[in-house]
Amino acid sequence: MKMNKRLAVYGLTVATSAMLFASCSTIQNSSNTTKGAVVGTAAGGAIGALIGGKAGNTAVGAIAGAVIGGAAGTLIGKKMDKQAKEIENTVAGAEVEQVGEGILVKFDSGILFDFNSTALKPTAKENIAKLVETLNKEPNTDILVLGHTDNVGTLAANQKVSDGRASSVKAFAVSQGLAGSRIKTEGKNFAEPIASNDTEAGRAENRRVEIVIVANKKMQEQAKQEAAQ
Repeated sequence: MKMNKRLAVYGLTVATSAMLFASCSTIQNSSNTTKGAVVGTAAGGAIGALIGGKAGNTAVGAIAGAVIGGAAGTLIGKKMDKQAKEIENTVAGAEVEQVGEGILVKFDSGILFDFNSTALKPTAKENIAKLVETLNKEPNTDILVLGHTDNVGTLAANQKVSDGRASSVKAFAVSQGLAGSRIKTEGKNFAEPIASNDTEAGRAENRRVEIVIVANKKMQEQAKQEAAQ
């Protein structure tokens, strides 16, 4: 199934390249990433369909916002495919989706944190250290860490937890050698559920951390130059 997604989206980046963003950018700030999800572009809608409700709007928007399409986008997709496979094979507890020119890595919050805590578990630190090893093999990517909660408790309390968990992942990743300039964080509280908050099973799905990996400007320019040769 995942391989089908990888292959299908290569065609997507070529077929829709003329309809995508007139000026696509990598992860810069929350307004840019959110805008990528809600403007209703061909890229955002198609990528959202391929991810299949496994990520919130901000993650989908971040991936869609970094799409350059065409032959250069296909070259980036191949690099992302290689990295996604390595993450899938080396990082325990991670659900990995490689979608064209981006990667989504998702952890249920219970794998990383105790209940209502923002302190990483010891096993979570091992997982993130492994992830950093892979990320450092390809330095020309930008990373966005998104914290999500269920809707139990107040908005303020959930915002604090989601911010804290995203920040904890970043802080530990940086301590393991990931350049701080590559990684941004955002807490989404319970604004972007991927399941119903009416059941415990749904709430468990919604308590998660999403890590989005996309090409930075340097990788995009290198891909364009390579495609032009």
